[in-house]
Amino acid sequence: MSSICVVGTQWGDEGKGKIVDYLAEQADVVARYQGGANAGHTVVAKGKTFKLHLLPSGILYPGCTCIIGNDVVLDPVVLLEELAALKAEGLDASGLRISNRAHVVLPYHKLFDKLEERMKGNSKVGTTGRGIGPCYADAANRIGIRVVSWMDREAFAQELQTALAYKNRIITQVFGEQPLDFQTIYDEYCGYADQLRPYVCDTCALIHEELAADKKILFEGAQAAMLDLSHGTYPFVTSSHPTAGAVCVGLGLGPKQIGKVIGVVKAYATRVGEGPFPTEQLNAIGEQIRETAHEYGATTGRPRRCGWFDSCVVRYATMLNGLDCIALTRLDILDQFPEIQICTGYKYQGKLLNEFPASLKVLGEVEAVYETLPGWMAPTSDIKEYDQLPANCRRYVERIGELAGARVGIVSVGPERDRTIVREKMF
Repeated sequence: MSSICVVGTQWGDEGKGKIVDYLAEQADVVARYQGGANAGHTVVAKGKTFKLHLLPSGILYPGCTCIIGNDVVLDPVVLLEELAALKAEGLDASGLRISNRAHVVLPYHKLFDKLEERMKGNSKVGTTGRGIGPCYADAANRIGIRVVSWMDREAFAQELQTALAYKNRIITQVFGEQPLDFQTIYDEYCGYADQLRPYVCDTCALIHEELAADKKILFEGAQAAMLDLSHGTYPFVTSSHPTAGAVCVGLGLGPKQIGKVIGVVKAYATRVGEGPFPTEQLNAIGEQIRETAHEYGATTGRPRRCGWFDSCVVRYATMLNGLDCIALTRLDILDQFPEIQICTGYKYQGKLLNEFPASLKVLGEVEAVYETLPGWMAPTSDIKEYDQLPANCRRYVERIGELAGARVGIVSVGPERDRTIVREKMF
C-alpha cells in the first residue's frame, strides 16, 4: 500500500493545490475527503492557471481517478462550471467519481449562510456565503439530501419537500424573507443530476478496490488545521475537519490505510476572514507580502491578512496530524526582505505558553516572540537543487523544520510545477 495525505497546517491558502498537483503526476488516484466549494486550489500547468473548488487537483492528469468523497458537500452548479471550463481547454474529466453518500448543497443553504451572517452582525464568522456550514448542519440534523437520493427523482422530491417546508418557515418567520419555490428548485436540480449521474458511484468500495490493487493514492483536503471544526480557532473555523484524521471518515478508510502525512506550510502566514492572528502585520510589511504574493482569495477575491511565519501554529498542526514531513511553499516571496522574522513562541501575561491556547481571548492577547534571521536578497525561482539555494535561505528552511518538529521534504519556489525542489522520495 502506498498512500499520502496532504494537509494544510495554517489557516488555508498554503498552496496545497500546487503540492497535490505535483504529487498527482505519480498517483493513480486523488481523493478529496472534506470541504466544499468554499475551498479554492490554484494550479498552474503549461502556462495556464486553473482555479479548482471541488474537483480534486489530479483532474489535470489524464488517466488519474479523481474521487469526491462522502464528506465533501457537493455544489452541482460549481462542479458543472468547473467541468465545462476543463472541457473548453480540451481536458478530459472522465476519471471523476462522486460519492453517492455525499450531501448536496441546495439554494436554501446559500441563502441561510448569508442570512445567518447578517443576523450575527459584528459576531459574524466571515464565511464565503457558499452554503457549506448550513449543508453540514443539515447533515448533522438529519435533514440533508445525499447524492443517492438526489439521483432518484421520487426520493429527491419527497426529501426536498420535507426540507423545504422546514426551511421556508424559518425563512419567512425568522428572517422575514420570501419563501423558496419547490418546483423551481426541483426542476433545476433534476437537470443537474442528469448531467452528473455518469460520475456517481460507491466511492468507498472503489477506493478499497484501488488499495487492494496496490495503487498509489493521494488524499487531498481543503482548508487547514487551524480551521478544523474541533481543533481550530473556533468559532472562526470551517464546518468540517481538514486534519488528517478526517480521511478515515471522509472516504471510508481505517487509520492504518494512511501511509504518509505531508503538511503544506507557507513560508509566511496568511488568514482570510475573522479571528485572532498573532503574527499579523498591519503595516507596510503585511502590504508588501500581500501585493508581491497576490494574496487574494481564489474563491472570494477577498484580500488575505498577512504576517510572519508562526511556528506555534505549525508545531500544533504537526502534533494534530502526525506529520511525516513538510512541503514549504512560496519561499520565493521572501526573496526581497533583508531581514525575516519567525515567531518562536507566545507570551501571555508575561509568561511563555507551553500549549496552543484553546481560548480565543487568550490567543487574541498573546504577544508573539520573534527570532530575526538574515534575508538572502536573491531570486530563488529558477533554482532546481536545494544545495543551490542561498545559504541564508537554507538556514531559514532548516529553522522552520526545527521549530515545527518535522523535516522539510519539499520546497516550492514558484507556482509552476517545475519550480519544486524535492529533497526526498514521497511515494
